[in-house]
Amino acid sequence: MDDIDVPPEGDERYTVRLDMFEGPLDLLLHLIRKNEIPITDIPIALITEQYLEYIKLMKELNLDIAGEYLLMASTLLHIKSKMLLPSSSEEEEEAGEDPRAELVRRLLEYEKYKEAASALERRPLLDRDVFVRRVPVDTEEPEQEEKMDVNLFELLEAFRKVLERAKPGFIHEVLLEQITVEDKIRDILSLLQRENRSVAFHRLFPEEAPRPIIVVTLLAILELVKMKLVRVFQMAPFDTIRVSRP
Repeated sequence: MDDIDVPPEGDERYTVRLDMFEGPLDLLLHLIRKNEIPITDIPIALITEQYLEYIKLMKELNLDIAGEYLLMASTLLHIKSKMLLPSSSEEEEEAGEDPRAELVRRLLEYEKYKEAASALERRPLLDRDVFVRRVPVDTEEPEQEEKMDVNLFELLEAFRKVLERAKPGFIHEVLLEQITVEDKIRDILSLLQRENRSVAFHRLFPEEAPRPIIVVTLLAILELVKMKLVRVFQMAPFDTIRVSRP
């Protein structure tokens, strides 16, 4: 696990760097879809508030945040301030453009290329993903129900619900045993092996566990996903997030 920085003894912080991040525009698109709002008419105050909440959660988990995320946060705050400030009719005529216009153009362009890249990725390539079968085979494989992979932002949303469900006043004064990410990785793999099927995401978090254990559990899940030892998916949009062995 080269991307986990092991802290000195007594320091419970972890830094996790993940390849799952696709950039701040991807996070904005996730928030727009989650709130079911049109890209062309973004409620900038709501989206800015939710965007900053995600940044705060990512920092709390010590996820490696690129500078472009912070730059987008400042851009959103700038747009929000311009929309809140009163302006005269002459200034409006001179400006002549919605403060959100440039951001909307970037989001629409990003969404277009993202969908095109996704379509190209799904196309099989001969002799790479598809190999010609020279001998006909009579066996038929049973159809499996399609599963939708979950992105990082959906996973963070589910994690936030786990935190909200945890008892706010439940605190352990003393932890007799220090739980590490490596320990949790072994626990999760052991559970999935015993169950021999997918497990609901929230079941991986111990009931009434203190906040440090909940955070370490999420870091273990993220590391397992990165190593491709588990798969996180949904059977339908907004359905229960589940975790299984590949």
